[in-house]
Amino acid sequence: MSMQYSVSVGGITPTAAACTLAFVNPGVSRSLAFLRAWAGQSVNATSAQQRIQLNTQVTAFPTLTSTAPVPHTLSDPASVIAGGTAGAAGTSGTNASAEGAGAKTVIYADAFNVLNGWLWIPTPKDVIVLNASAASGFGLHVPVAITPAGAWSWGVTFEQLG
Repeated sequence: MSMQYSVSVGGITPTAAACTLAFVNPGVSRSLAFLRAWAGQSVNATSAQQRIQLNTQVTAFPTLTSTAPVPHTLSDPASVIAGGTAGAAGTSGTNASAEGAGAKTVIYADAFNVLNGWLWIPTPKDVIVLNASAASGFGLHVPVAITPAGAWSWGVTFEQLG
């Protein structure tokens, strides 16, 4: 079994000027290795730069739209991560409407042109792993207002370890 899952959305407008686009918090049974993250828009053809970052965040977590992980191999079981709105352990969500007061630790900061979109695929030694029972979750975050607004897609792919 591959045990790879994606948490993603498409064609929506971020709910806040600067927000967590996707958030996955490991549960108590499996560590998670983050293998890919992406963001892009289809709303217009105007060139603009956008900041983006991968981070961890400790409680209090973002308030999210519940988004359950989807398996990459259809015969795989459901993920140990379930959709949730509070960023709690063992849950995932997208499009935060509130960021929560928990400290964010930036692991990878970047910028991209919105005409091209953004894709992060780490080499094996650069994969980000959050251990089971970690005190923090993994976030795909835009630290400044996302422009242009509307018709964005984003997500993260992770593998369940152990």
